[in-house]
Amino acid sequence: MKVDILAIGIHPDDVELSVAGTLLRHAAAGKTFGILDLSKGELGTRGTAEIRAAEAAASAKILGASFRKSLDIADGLFTHHPDNWLKIVAGIRACKPDIVVCNAPDDRHPDHGRAAKMTLDACFYAGLERIETWDEAGNLQQKWRPRAVYHYIQDKQLEPDFVIDITPFYPKKMEAIMAFKSQFYDPNGTAPNTPISGKDFIDFMDAKMRVFGRPIQVEFAEGFIHTRTSGVQSLFDFI
Repeated sequence: MKVDILAIGIHPDDVELSVAGTLLRHAAAGKTFGILDLSKGELGTRGTAEIRAAEAAASAKILGASFRKSLDIADGLFTHHPDNWLKIVAGIRACKPDIVVCNAPDDRHPDHGRAAKMTLDACFYAGLERIETWDEAGNLQQKWRPRAVYHYIQDKQLEPDFVIDITPFYPKKMEAIMAFKSQFYDPNGTAPNTPISGKDFIDFMDAKMRVFGRPIQVEFAEGFIHTRTSGVQSLFDFI
């Protein structure tokens, strides 16, 4: 199934937290997107891999993703090894995205930066004829390289190269985030506290989107980092 955008995250909630508003905005304009979770998030303090998989499926339905798939790469214990990045290559070739969005190149959680590098490299390797991968039916896949790869910004306040207005889609983004009930704020919850489980984290997320929105005079925005120089067709592509 070809999609216009492939959103990749090492943990099942990375996409929702960082790029869900942008995906919703493009879907409203007629674009399609899919989600690849590289791991099941099995090392997380709260919930289980099974619980998080169910939450991820519910969130994908809220967002309207064409598909969501987990590549079952080991959470926290992964290395930049062909056993891992070839799974990403196969995932890219299976849906032939024009654009890939992936983890921040540097972040509080060490998995994020490592996954960003591995995903960026996989996007390049996916375009090499002599790197062979097979689809789920056992057919040899054709090479495919996305036109662009962008890193979304996560916990660290990295400087964005551009931001996207998500103001009309903010409520739906928050609905998708809160589908991960095991991970985020629940006033009646009894699970151990983590850096993302308190109400202060939701307030932080809200403030971060407001900070990204301020330079372009909108209420909420999401920030992105280029992996290379991008071209535009008009000066009016910028606001």
